[in-house]
Amino acid sequence: MNPTKNQNSKNLSLKKGTRLSDRYLIQSTISISPTSTVYQARDLHFPSVQKMVVVKEFRNPSPDPQLRQANVETFERKANLLATLSHPGLPGILDYFTQKRHSFLVMEYIQGTTLAAILEESSGSIPQAQVTRWSIALCEVLEYLHSHQPEAITIQDLNPAHIMLDVHNNLIIVNFGIARIFKVNPDTRSDHLLSTSAAELLTYEETIAEDIYTLGESMYILLTGENLDSENGDSSSQDVIRLSHPEVSVELESVIVKAMQADPFQRFQSAEEMKIALLEVIGRSDSRHLSPQVDQVNPAADETIQPRWTFSCADEIRGSACYANGVVYFGSYDQHLYAVNAESGNLIWKYQTDGGIVSRPAVLDDSVYIGSEDNRLHVVSARSGSLLWTYYTKGPVRSSPFLAHGHVFIGSDDFNVHAININGGRGIWQIDTIAEIRSTPFVTQDEVYAGNESGEFYCIDFRGGIKWRYKSKRAITSSAVVADGMVMFCSLDKHIYALDAKSGYLIWRFKMDKGSISSPCVADGLAYTGSIDGNIYCININNAKEVWRFQTEHQVTGSPIVLGDGLYCGSVDGNLYCLDNQTGHLRWKFKTDKPITATPVAENDMIFIGSTNNQFYAIAATLSS
Repeated sequence: MNPTKNQNSKNLSLKKGTRLSDRYLIQSTISISPTSTVYQARDLHFPSVQKMVVVKEFRNPSPDPQLRQANVETFERKANLLATLSHPGLPGILDYFTQKRHSFLVMEYIQGTTLAAILEESSGSIPQAQVTRWSIALCEVLEYLHSHQPEAITIQDLNPAHIMLDVHNNLIIVNFGIARIFKVNPDTRSDHLLSTSAAELLTYEETIAEDIYTLGESMYILLTGENLDSENGDSSSQDVIRLSHPEVSVELESVIVKAMQADPFQRFQSAEEMKIALLEVIGRSDSRHLSPQVDQVNPAADETIQPRWTFSCADEIRGSACYANGVVYFGSYDQHLYAVNAESGNLIWKYQTDGGIVSRPAVLDDSVYIGSEDNRLHVVSARSGSLLWTYYTKGPVRSSPFLAHGHVFIGSDDFNVHAININGGRGIWQIDTIAEIRSTPFVTQDEVYAGNESGEFYCIDFRGGIKWRYKSKRAITSSAVVADGMVMFCSLDKHIYALDAKSGYLIWRFKMDKGSISSPCVADGLAYTGSIDGNIYCININNAKEVWRFQTEHQVTGSPIVLGDGLYCGSVDGNLYCLDNQTGHLRWKFKTDKPITATPVAENDMIFIGSTNNQFYAIAATLSS
């Protein structure tokens, strides 16, 4: 939030160096309007650091003492309400107070640039794809505000100058401190913030539709670099966006036109409805959600599917396997990690832990990494199965290790995500997430993602700092996957979530019939996952549309994988299914006599998977003709 020069400095009531409430030292002026002034200030309660805040001053010039007092009471009530907001797209409210005829709201200071400044520095317009993504994120913020309880909150002055892109590429609405409380009863229209005139109250509709309109107007400005005629009350001027800007799609133009209809009842009736329309714009060119019309291939008879080999353990195989250099590694609840020849199924070695294993192994060079319910991460030699080193946590390790950047990242039931040096097992950092971590961390070039059993999803930097978090309604046992700038995961609250990987903004969510602990698999713009409702789902990640679903005979708690044009997934009904990944049609299924909770692993046209019947199978991915 960078200070800007203003020629009307004589209207300022506060000068640099002024101390407010014996705490806030004014540093500079950010902006001035007829009713308020915004300052950058230093919070003196933190003398050892330069903690900056934003102070917004509201003037209360009414000559009527009763009206002034009513304005102050309204301001204080609204400040208390705004202080309850918590969303990554809104700055935090830190303090408020009144001195004489001036009321002050203290907000979090945001380092970044307004969209208006970004537009000014561009070639005159912002690309459609970026504007659409930004608008989806803004819809999510508006959806949060409009559904706020006990009272919905509306912005009513949304424009590019009031929207910032911070240094972490998070989009933040910075003027919500002057937001009005939306009331259905027109008798409450006098409950307006401070000095708005009675004439304005009679013409200014305090409705959610106003936010829809100003978001559409902001999109128009960002796409064209042009301001609309403020006296033009209809949508005629934006009907011709494509005449001067043919690069804007017909679909996006239609969204803007609808958002800016003069009649509020002709606009989108909610931010969620507008977000869905914007998601349709993103996915319009991809028509795979239209149930493909292809001939179904008759599935192979069950008896024709025979494993290449089978390996027996002493207890259930609940977790998934890993393939490396001709060897399949997998754990069992008999407390052993097994190394088996992938071609023959012969045992190479086995390593014993002191707890059951549901974790999936990871392999790097000569080391195999595996978590165990004995609270430890074990690292053993891939050649001999002998122990190299162990790392202790304070709870069972049901998460699987992710190897990246010279470190092992793993979760534990001790509530922590652990980062461990890959050479020797020295702990680098651990992040307490207030609940068990049973999902497997997903690591990119810059971030670590993980969900916990309380429904919180975290983005962590490599120094162990939390960049952002997102809250779902129930546990996130599902592991995440990152694709096309989105991080996707499932929750037991019945939803598949797609968040912006950098900012944590919700891009879309898809509702299943029941919750899921399955981890999504993404291939060619499609996300596949299982659910407790017994379905395997295929979702178009560009528009959150269901492409197909396949009903199994029981819960699907394992995760699917894609190999070629096939999708492979186990079910608690005891079957391993092979489906056409574009249509969801069954090609074949292989039946075991106990639930399959593991995820298959594929290599060299072979599928490897274990079952809770204590057996591990190698099965040809495609049938011989």
